[in-house]
Amino acid sequence: MPKFISFIIVILSINVRLFAQNDSLRNLDINLENYDYPFPVKFISFESQGESLSMAYMDVLPDKPNGKSIMLLHGKNFNGAYWEETARALVKSGYRVIIPDQVGFGKSSKPAHFQFSFHEMAANTKRILDLLNISKTVILGHSMGGMLATRFTLMYSGTVEKFVLVNPLGLEDYKLKVPFQSVDKWYQSELKSNFATIKDYQLKSYYDGKWKDSYTKWVNLLAGWTLNADYPKIAWNSALTYDMIYTQPVCYELEQIMAPTLLIIGQRDRSAVGKNLAPEDVRKTLGNYPELGKIAQSKIKNSQLTELDNIGHLPHIEDFERFIRPLLTFLATP
Repeated sequence: MPKFISFIIVILSINVRLFAQNDSLRNLDINLENYDYPFPVKFISFESQGESLSMAYMDVLPDKPNGKSIMLLHGKNFNGAYWEETARALVKSGYRVIIPDQVGFGKSSKPAHFQFSFHEMAANTKRILDLLNISKTVILGHSMGGMLATRFTLMYSGTVEKFVLVNPLGLEDYKLKVPFQSVDKWYQSELKSNFATIKDYQLKSYYDGKWKDSYTKWVNLLAGWTLNADYPKIAWNSALTYDMIYTQPVCYELEQIMAPTLLIIGQRDRSAVGKNLAPEDVRKTLGNYPELGKIAQSKIKNSQLTELDNIGHLPHIEDFERFIRPLLTFLATP
């Protein structure tokens, strides 16, 4: 058999295997209008930086309210949909659950020209609470959402009844160890994303090499965007938010947080923005969550730390029962 024919057969067989492993991947539009969220989605519209923006959120009401609410803030490579199981458990316990998609993410606007900041995101998030006439709430943030939750708590301390961080980014200052990368370079890197690269990143950074088929749906939410003609705009927003995480650390202000705080830290997590850009000897020191969790807990005065052994970056996805038990206990404590 000629070599070139053998080569073509090998490539086709690889593509067939990839398709078989990911037959649920499909083209997703820029604001996920062709992707159903677990709860009804509402929108708040406002003007900011010369842009007309629309911010999506879910407001999930309990059948038997306990009079309290909690806002769940998503991470960098996710949207509000991944809080479904968490929201159902909280609603069952009587909490009103508010789940926004930040501008630049999920079903919210993807502005062409925007200076992203955690201050801006916090102000936008507060708009939703004001619209819903919620003056007191619990704030919970995961990953990038943890940095946002921290900024929100610092800006609107009177609004925050309790504060929860779940494997947050920003417990260290990435600028001290990761070489600077321009927004243009972040953008070029994002343009190269596809199902394989996204899965590989999540496998190594989020799950420490331990994959379950149930994680694929969260890869597809990002990979589906790469199939859309609007993907360059999505990639640009992603590049801008990478720069935001890199340049706007919150770790220096943890001592200023006064709200009762719970840190839930998966101990297998080694996530750090730009980790691949750092020299190998430095790379090994980044994202050491067993150490970072203890340092954060020592800085936040009224805080407690729950360490989840053998869990990575997404406790609420990887082992929901081990995640939800300490959360509900903390919320129920006076």
